[in-house]
Amino acid sequence: FSCAWTKAHFRFREPYSDLAYALEAEKGGTRPIVMAVQAHIIKYLLFVRKIEYSHLERLSRTGRREQAAALAAALADTLWAAGGGRAAVVCLFATAPHVLPNRDYKADNFTERIQLFEFCEKAAAQEFISDHIKCFKGEGSHGVILFLYSLLFSRTLER
Repeated sequence: FSCAWTKAHFRFREPYSDLAYALEAEKGGTRPIVMAVQAHIIKYLLFVRKIEYSHLERLSRTGRREQAAALAAALADTLWAAGGGRAAVVCLFATAPHVLPNRDYKADNFTERIQLFEFCEKAAAQEFISDHIKCFKGEGSHGVILFLYSLLFSRTLER
């Protein structure tokens, strides 16, 4: 992965601002992934979240807690859809590598540390993501790469 990919994570604009619902998207290869998640965030904030404001006011009245909930819901929705509505896989980093390098595999200090968590219920996947949301939105978390791996494993390598 390039430096831009390793630095990429899901980062919202300032809470309770006109763009509180918006993810920041850097130029480069990660932008399409961030924008796909952005669409699910807007869907959640407008149609799923229950608040009293009009549709457009809902977007600007988004605080940090709502941003995290919207991101967790968006990631879970996307992974569940990738899993065909039957399963989702969430990838997180482990402290120790799970794969040892050999002559057929060149270590990148990333892939060999991926730990898989499989879910057969969308709500359980969303709760797990919510509990580990910093793994996707924290600076230095490699959140976009983790989500990409999660998409691949949710979709399955065969599909």
